[in-house]
Amino acid sequence: MIRLVIFDLDGTLLNTIGDLADATNHALRCCGYPTHPIPEYNMFVGNGIAKLFERALPETERTPENVERMRELFIPYYTLHNTEHTLPYEGIPQLLAELQRDGVSLAVASNKYQEGTEKLVAHFFPHIRFCAVLGQREGVPVKPNPTIVYDILQACPIAKDEVLYIGDSGVDMCTAAAAGVTSVGVTWGFRTREELRTHGATHIVDTTAEILAIYRTLQPR
Repeated sequence: MIRLVIFDLDGTLLNTIGDLADATNHALRCCGYPTHPIPEYNMFVGNGIAKLFERALPETERTPENVERMRELFIPYYTLHNTEHTLPYEGIPQLLAELQRDGVSLAVASNKYQEGTEKLVAHFFPHIRFCAVLGQREGVPVKPNPTIVYDILQACPIAKDEVLYIGDSGVDMCTAAAAGVTSVGVTWGFRTREELRTHGATHIVDTTAEILAIYRTLQPR
């Protein structure tokens, strides 16, 4: 039986790549560095914004000081502009509503910084009651460390074998494995089917309808 579904945010619930790319390119320009085309950001994101900045910076400029300068420029810009190009993926609002109607607890586990995670979830899913919305927080290791899943399970005390973890990347699949929960890899996000398979996805889906089908098959008859 599935009683809790945990979703990654970027690349799973929301297509955020355009706004992430714009904000990072803004920070790069302000620092005098070259920018990148949007498709390159698919491989830059997924491990938190510090790693995003490190990957976006020229190889010889990847110092802690430059990463911190990028953060100072990125966050205020992204906070103002992070809903300009971002949208839910097809079928996501309906999937969340269906699971909520079934009485399933819902949560978000993201490597996006906490304030940005909360803002996007509140903006795009105002009618969904999440039991936990967690992003990257100071002093808490980022995914694939499973701490974020353990923190969600503290807020929503549900047995691990009653949890689905849904994400679009190898980081997400490794997070689920480390936490001991069932993973579902989605192919509409930022990474490839092969990455999901290589990192041990329990299930791989192409549509939200397939997520519902997996959920239904795991419910008691």
